[in-house]
Amino acid sequence: MWHCKPHNALRFCQTHFATPTARAMNCRSEVLEVTVEARQVEEAMLALLHTILLHRSTGKFHYKKEGTYSIGTVGTQDIDCDFIDFAFVRVSSEELDRVIRKAVAEFKDALSVSGSDGMGQISLEFYQKKKSRWPFADECIPWEVWSIKVNVVNLANEQERQICREKVGEKLGEKVINVVEVINRHEYLPKMPTQSEVDNVFDTSLKDVQPYLYKITYQITDSLGTSVSTTVRRLIKDTLAL
Repeated sequence: MWHCKPHNALRFCQTHFATPTARAMNCRSEVLEVTVEARQVEEAMLALLHTILLHRSTGKFHYKKEGTYSIGTVGTQDIDCDFIDFAFVRVSSEELDRVIRKAVAEFKDALSVSGSDGMGQISLEFYQKKKSRWPFADECIPWEVWSIKVNVVNLANEQERQICREKVGEKLGEKVINVVEVINRHEYLPKMPTQSEVDNVFDTSLKDVQPYLYKITYQITDSLGTSVSTTVRRLIKDTLAL
């Protein structure tokens, strides 16, 4: 079983976002892709989203005076999957977990409505606020987006499901390592804010952890055609190459 310990909550910013041009210039974009059966969707998405948020969260800031603060610790928790041979580490915040689970459940339900064989994408976007003068709304400027493309297939028997259980675990292990490698690069992060600006950079609504501001969205595409579905099933039986 894979078990990897690497180093916000469906929150929508009620403002307008940067233009496509600004997004292209300033926002990093990473794409992950997984192929799973329907019962594995929730665990696979939770594993990847929680892994990313583990690296994009800090302990709570405790300000002593403007410009001076201490940062609390971030606890972690090991989670074993039921339908995948895989275990992942998440921030031990029940509040954060509830919000992530709600977003993933909505995505899973939308996928199931689309058919047994379907495709979708769930995105985790980090942003910071830029205050605007009244009467203009604040601007939300994305600085990193993770898009997880999901291919859902319907397997024929328990033997295929067992193979899929093992292969998806291996693939998730590779994806988690990829996430850690990307996040460990020395690239742009919003600078640590002063006390008066902390809400422009971090989600301070949770009592035990402080993730960077983020939002989760998803989209569903049409069901896969029969020929594509058959091909994907064969790949699962052989090597789960997708």
